[in-house]
Amino acid sequence: MTVDEPDESGVPTVSPARLARDLRSADCRDLPSRTDVMGAALSGVVGGPVGRHAMIGRAPFLTPFRVLLIIALVFLGLGYTTKAPCLVTTGTGTADQRVANWQNQRAYYEFCYSDTVPLYTAELLNLGKFPYKSSWIETDSAQKPRVQYDGTRAIRYMEYPVLTGMYQYAAMSVAKTYTALSKLVRMPVVAEVIMFFNISAFGLALAWMATVWATMRMSGRRPWDAAVVAGSPILIFQAFTNFDALATACAAGAMLAWSRRKPVVTGVLIGVGVALKLYPLLLLIPLVLLAVRTGKWRPVAKTAITALVTWIVVNLPIMVMFPRGWSEFFRLNTRRGDDMDSLYNVAKSFTGWGGFDTNLGFWEPPTVLNTVTALLFVLCCAAIAYVAWTAPQRPRLAQLAFLVVAAFLLTNKVWSPQYSLWLVPLAALALPHRRILLAWMTIDALIWIPRMLYLYGDPKLGLPEQFFTTTVLLRDIAVIGLCALVIRAIYRPEVDLVRWGGRVDDPSGGVFDEADDNPPRWLPARLRPRPIVAEPEPEPDPDPEPELAPTA
Repeated sequence: MTVDEPDESGVPTVSPARLARDLRSADCRDLPSRTDVMGAALSGVVGGPVGRHAMIGRAPFLTPFRVLLIIALVFLGLGYTTKAPCLVTTGTGTADQRVANWQNQRAYYEFCYSDTVPLYTAELLNLGKFPYKSSWIETDSAQKPRVQYDGTRAIRYMEYPVLTGMYQYAAMSVAKTYTALSKLVRMPVVAEVIMFFNISAFGLALAWMATVWATMRMSGRRPWDAAVVAGSPILIFQAFTNFDALATACAAGAMLAWSRRKPVVTGVLIGVGVALKLYPLLLLIPLVLLAVRTGKWRPVAKTAITALVTWIVVNLPIMVMFPRGWSEFFRLNTRRGDDMDSLYNVAKSFTGWGGFDTNLGFWEPPTVLNTVTALLFVLCCAAIAYVAWTAPQRPRLAQLAFLVVAAFLLTNKVWSPQYSLWLVPLAALALPHRRILLAWMTIDALIWIPRMLYLYGDPKLGLPEQFFTTTVLLRDIAVIGLCALVIRAIYRPEVDLVRWGGRVDDPSGGVFDEADDNPPRWLPARLRPRPIVAEPEPEPDPDPEPELAPTA
């Protein structure tokens, strides 16, 4: 028994359990079983909504974080299960002599496709080649060398940023070590490519659990908002499709470090994230926008400089030793056309439009498309800047970050299915409406099925293109709807659940939390914060969060 602090009557209370070390939310934590319709309904499975006298924040084992990890493990397990049909091997002999059974387009009609398996051979990892140093010649369906639009041979290198390429190299090294051991010691013989996938998937699972942890730590009094990150339907198909979870963990960690007012750590994590995938770089845009509004430039400058230095340090060895291989990622992204999941392809599918660039040669950069996508993204960022600077109350960092990343995906020429993972933690922090988010995530996840059946290409078993592009359009409409709701919450902070009726400002804002507006003199008046319209004070509500379900 421990004696707690005196209550309102001045009498000390007695607690049957030791108080948790972190008491920030012990008396104000959001309780979904009492404040959320979905939470109230789901609470019936485990005994009903939490009572008024429950010891919130004092659970000895099943803390919110541990429960969220259990949920994440369940959904990551489902994600591995969806890839399992593609992990069936064929052939006999040693581990390096066996291959994954992908015959007859199995990956498409089994819905189990993952880039990880074909990349093992395509990137010459099966031969133990070092990424960025080794190259190969692109061939056509007849295995004849292809020639670029300029008449030169189509030479390929590792197409991923440095750290993603090295992650694959490390996974390959472990897989080959297992192969060597299986030849010396009696142990299960696992095809080398399957071991490569399993090792890669293990690291990706850890990265997503780190994402869940970081999201929960940024949610303040609302730790259960991270439940939609741990249990996102998108994980079922996309957790192990590619390596995006690594960058997502870095981005979430960077935002957590910023919320803890550690700009240098933030910059390091952004720099590392950009060396994995480009998208963590987008986090600098909302930081700059909020710095303009508040005048807090110094920590933002520290973050940006640290991110640049970190990125250079990570990339410099490969950049110096293998410049041609290092630049392949940037060259590939400039010469790619509109992806099948992009809005541009949706427009072509329904209208018969030929696209911005026609009659391009092999690997000829789509100059017009590249210009249009860049211009549209800049215009979207300008619109987001207008919202950030003119809103009566300063927007939260997560709200602006979600808008920027969503704008990038909507206007970009490529939206690979796993890119949707980028939005999941940002959406949970920006718009913590669980039913709305789960509806979008379900639509996004189910795109995978018509996508695979369209790629299958069988006239009897496959699906026409417009079945697939229709689902893509629904996904894009859903994301646009989320953006509209976020903008609504920015201009009407009273409906923002995170702000809790004005009691909370920005849990993930770091130096921006509770900061005053201090825009620069050069900012025009039309781009300055609008005055807050005074409203008559409502009568005090004894229970600001009315119960949606009866208490025990």
